[in-house]
Amino acid sequence: MRARVNKDLCIGCGACAAICPQVFELGEDGLSLVIADPVPAEAEASARDAADGCPVGAIEIEE
Repeated sequence: MRARVNKDLCIGCGACAAICPQVFELGEDGLSLVIADPVPAEAEASARDAADGCPVGAIEIEE
């Protein structure tokens, strides 16, 4: 599975990095970025939770 962040939608709230720090972190620009591609198997559930928890829907999950 892969995760992507739409930088045009991301507001840098940090929820994704708090929910799934194995896959997401905030970059120098203050926006989320994916740090694990593909998503490790043990982080798949939390990556989905991070996508579901994004307040602006900026995270896409590709199975």
